[in-house]
Parts: sequence; C-alpha cells; structure tokens
Amino acid sequence: MKKIVRSVCPYDCPDTCGLLVHVADGRAVKVEGDPDHPFTRGTLCPKMAHYERTVHSERRIITPLRRIGSKGSGKFAPISWEEAFERITANWNGIIAQYGAEAILPYSYAGTMGIVQRNAGHPFFYSLGASRLERTICSPAKGYGWNAVMGQTMAPHTNEIHNSDLIILWGIHALATNIHSMHDINIAKKQGAKVWLIDTYETPTAKIADRMIIVRPGTDGALALGMMHVIARENLADRDFIGQHVQGYEELVTTVLPKYSPEIVSEITGIAVGTIEEIARQYATAGAPFIRMGSGLSRYSNGAMNVRTITCLPGVVGAWGKPGGGLLTGTSTDAAFATNMVTHEEFQEQPTRSINMNKLGQALNEVLDPPIKSLYVYNSNPAAIAPDQNLVLQGLVREDLFTVVHERFITDTAKYADIVLPATTSLEHSDMYRSYGNYVMQRAYPAILPVGQAKSNWEVFSLLADAMGINKPFFKQSPDDLIDAILAKPSSWLVSTQLETLQEGRPLELSLPDGYKTQFRTPSGKIEILNPQEDDILPNYTKPHGDNAEFWLVNSPDMRLLNSSFNERPDLTKNNKMFLQMNPDDAGKMGLKDDQLVIASNERGEVIFTLRISAKIPPGIVVTEGIWWLEHAPGNRSVNTLTSQRLTDKGNGSTFYDVKVNVRASQ
Repeated sequence: MKKIVRSVCPYDCPDTCGLLVHVADGRAVKVEGDPDHPFTRGTLCPKMAHYERTVHSERRIITPLRRIGSKGSGKFAPISWEEAFERITANWNGIIAQYGAEAILPYSYAGTMGIVQRNAGHPFFYSLGASRLERTICSPAKGYGWNAVMGQTMAPHTNEIHNSDLIILWGIHALATNIHSMHDINIAKKQGAKVWLIDTYETPTAKIADRMIIVRPGTDGALALGMMHVIARENLADRDFIGQHVQGYEELVTTVLPKYSPEIVSEITGIAVGTIEEIARQYATAGAPFIRMGSGLSRYSNGAMNVRTITCLPGVVGAWGKPGGGLLTGTSTDAAFATNMVTHEEFQEQPTRSINMNKLGQALNEVLDPPIKSLYVYNSNPAAIAPDQNLVLQGLVREDLFTVVHERFITDTAKYADIVLPATTSLEHSDMYRSYGNYVMQRAYPAILPVGQAKSNWEVFSLLADAMGINKPFFKQSPDDLIDAILAKPSSWLVSTQLETLQEGRPLELSLPDGYKTQFRTPSGKIEILNPQEDDILPNYTKPHGDNAEFWLVNSPDMRLLNSSFNERPDLTKNNKMFLQMNPDDAGKMGLKDDQLVIASNERGEVIFTLRISAKIPPGIVVTEGIWWLEHAPGNRSVNTLTSQRLTDKGNGSTFYDVKVNVRASQ
C-alpha cells in the first residue's frame, strides 16, 4: 500500500518546513517538501531531504536498554518496558524518600518543536515536584533585546522583504539556518534590492550578498551606534517618524552617540572609518531597508545589548513606516495557542528551585541541597551541546547519578545513561507545530507506526505518571485529545482562521492586522529607544567578556548538521571533518599547515581539530562549524569543551561565542 502523508519538520529551525511523506508498506520511503506551504514552498534543506534515512536508520534504538558497562562505554542490554519502568520508579522513589523530589532534574530543549511532544515533560515533573530547568540555551538575549525596544510589537511578515531595496543579513548564516528566506530575498533582488551580510567571517551565505562587512566578535552593538552617530551628525534621521513614533531619540543623540564617532567605532569593530560612514548613509537613505537578524550576535556576555542597539536602527530612519522596511529577529506566535493546556504549571504544588541548563556541569558537580541524584534527558544531548563539556562529562560519569535518556540514537549523552528508552521520530506521533521565523502553523498526524518499541514523549510521561502514582485524568489523554482541546478553545487570533485547515493537517498561515507594523505594543505606545524600565535606560556598548587567550573562537552552524541532531547520518558526516579554520597569515606565523591536526585550548580544556587554512577567516579569529558527536572527533572532546557557563547580560542565555582560545600543533 502506498500513500502520501503531510507532515512537518520537527527540528529547531525558524522555517518549520511542510513535508510530503511517501509511505509504502508501512515505511517512509521518500520525504519531499510541500509546495503548498506558504513559506517553505516545497524545498528542503540537505538535512531533511532524506529524513527517511533517519527514521529507518539501522542505528535506531528499538527497545529499552539498561547499562551493563561503565558509564560512557555505551554498553547496554535490552530490557522490557516493564523492567525499565520498574527500575526508574524504584530509583526515583528511593531518591525522593531520602532527598526529596528536587533531587531529580529534567533536561530537555528543542529536539522536537511540537507543542505537545516538546512540552510533554512539564506537567509530569511539575506534578512530581522535581527541580525546574531554566531552558535558555539558545537565544533569550535576542528576545530580551528586541523586547527592550519594541515590547510585544508583532514582527514583520517575511513577505516584507519583497518590497525592500536594501536587505541586511546581520549575524545570520541564512543558507544554514534560514534557507527558505532565500525565496523572499531572491524576489527582492530581481527587483533591484541589494543584500549586505554583516558577520564575523565570510560564511557561505556571503555568496548571495552584494557586500560583506566583517565585524569583530561581540562588537555589533558598537557598529549600530556608530551608524546612528553618522545618521544624527548628517541629519539623515526621519524626524517626522521619530516625532510620532519614537521615545528617547534626542536623549540618545545628546548622551550616548557622541561617544561613538566612526573613529572610535572603527577601533572597536575593526571596520574602516569610511566604511562605517558609507553604510550608515546608504542605510539611512534606502527606500525601505530591512534587517534580518540572527542569533549568534546575542551569544556574548553583551548579547542583549547588542540586539537592543541594532533594534533601534529602523526607528531612527523610519523604516517601520515604509512597505518593505523593518527588522526581523523572529516571530512570536505564542498567543495563537493556549500552551498552558499542555504544560499545566499549576500542577506544581509548591515552588521548586530552578537550575539554568547552561550550568548543568556546575549543577552536577557542586554540593547542592539537595544534590542532583537523577537526570532525565529528552529532546536534547547535553554531553555534546551544553557548555563546558569536561565539567558536564565529569558529572555524567558519577556512579551515584541515576540517568535516564529517552532518545532515538545512542548519542554522547545516552552512552552515560543507566536506562535508555527508545523514542519516536516526528513521523510516528501526533503533534502541532508553530514557527518562530514565519507565521505558518500545521498539525501533523502519524505517517507510520512507531519503529520497534519506540514511544513518544507524551506516551512515556503518561506511563511514568501512572507508575509514580500521579493520578490526574490529564495524563489519560492522547496527544490528539490535547490538540483537539486546544483547538476547541481558539484564541482570538485563531477564531478568524480556517481551523479545518489545521484539522486536515495542512499548513495554515495566521493573518496579521492592518497597520500592525506601526502598532507598537510597548508601555508608551512608541519605539522605546529610551526604556525607563531598564537598568541602562538608553542603549550603550558594553564589551564582550572573552578569555585570556589569543584567538576568538566562532562556532558557526554547519549546513548539514543542525546542532548535534544529524550526526547519526553517515551521508551527512562521512565526507567532512571537525575543522578549525584559520587565516593564512596567522597559520604562516605559527608554522601551521593545511590539514594537520591542531589543538585549541583555554582554561576549560583542549580539543583536537583538523586545520583548514582559509582567507575567508579574518586574522585573530578561528572558526569551527557544527556540533559533532565524539565518535566523529579527531580526539576525545568536541567544541563545547572550550565554551563557558557564563550567562548573557540579560535573559540568562548562553555565551557560546564569547570564547577565546590558543592554538598549537598537535604532537
């Protein structure tokens, strides 16, 4: 029997592609893009083009496992689900009796972006009274910076780009992380739009740009201030728009901008004075400039301020009042669904402590009261993706830490588990998806039955609730019951839409109100360059932290890997290496040669890479791309050995890019 089933890419990407899954005899045999999806329009990135290879991989975990070797050895024996639950509940009940439920810590993030399956653990762990996890590993500083200026203002529709004559891709490697934006960019380019790329090195996205502007790591905010200095100095600001829609511009001009002349900003950013002046003038005089901002520039200790400062630019030149003008950091569709119908925070009988996921290494190794005695990992791979890898692994190897991992593959984290539970892929369970890079949402039904004995997050947590004596009717529902209940109480945003489109599993684009671009949802009703609620009421430049080492380390996305999610696919990893890219002058001074093994190190540890010498990397910077499983590393560690548990200035986010290293030849 053959059929085609609509589905959705479940991974942590702003595009949230629509899929057409070809099924034959109960197996997914082909996955292609859905041409009816309003944003992704039938194209897929290389990672998802053969998703069926992930679904039916020989490496899939198909039965529960228990550890039979040392932690980290990856040696397991199959067991039944009944035995798995017996071992988990026995350990948890013993831990709760001795230490209390806060000694249990869930660890998850965005291995799936579905509303039900991503959040399925929340009501269970709230009911259990476990420690809470502060899930801020991605880009909360970016959201904070936007909100400090724009509040809850709606982000522009991606189609705005069509009418832009100047598109600035600021800190975003679009070909790796937002590939479908190229549809809109190409439409604008055919109409004469110019594209600039501002980044720390010449990423592959540079090939679609008309101009490449290299900025020193963590200094993007200073560049924005330098641009505004020139705009103010040369009377290029849109005074009419400012007078009607902006709060605090005059204060910015008189108290902050004098400190950021092009000469000073050139010293900070490494960009020539003339270039700063030129790009400021061209931005201010463009008919409809549009900025598409990435997340990398927010992953510094000054990340929120970087974003806040850049976010001021469209208001200064009146871009929001022009079709095609504005700035997009991401879309927020939280208001469309009552997600609390899944999470149920009220199930928590009393407040419990919160542990930041960026500080997992610290939490597993420090003396806490109570100590972390059990870790339950799902939708994540902290042994690979969490900062300060040495400290994380030091915690995971503890014999007194009972670790359960619910996964599809034996990841770096799963190798340290006491119990491994087989997880479904997105083609094997129901869910509802909303994008954070456009306004499309879609419901997905199972395309195939679960592979082996795999179970979804929701099913496992429902069974664990029963096993742990949590007798709430809520856990007796199916994922489709939950989705139906959410859609039965549509938000005001959803009321006017065609809900039957969602019920049929087809993509649905939310409508946006007329004039939304100049409906500024801030306390003042204006763009708040001056925000009296902030510690610093005006944006300013603060330095990144860095480390006491020679080279800035930039860990950029790899076009074939999404975080660590596709390391199990030989077709995506076999022809690549864990490279460290370096400028030819730097390599020459150090006597290093292309393709030799080198060691990058700092106070947290050292990692072996294969050197790639490239003129696309500026002096003083080294670049590595992707998060690699240790089985693909030249040595026994990967890049997050070098990253820090420091948090961003606001939002408690990760500082993955705020890293410096020394480099030497491997002996």
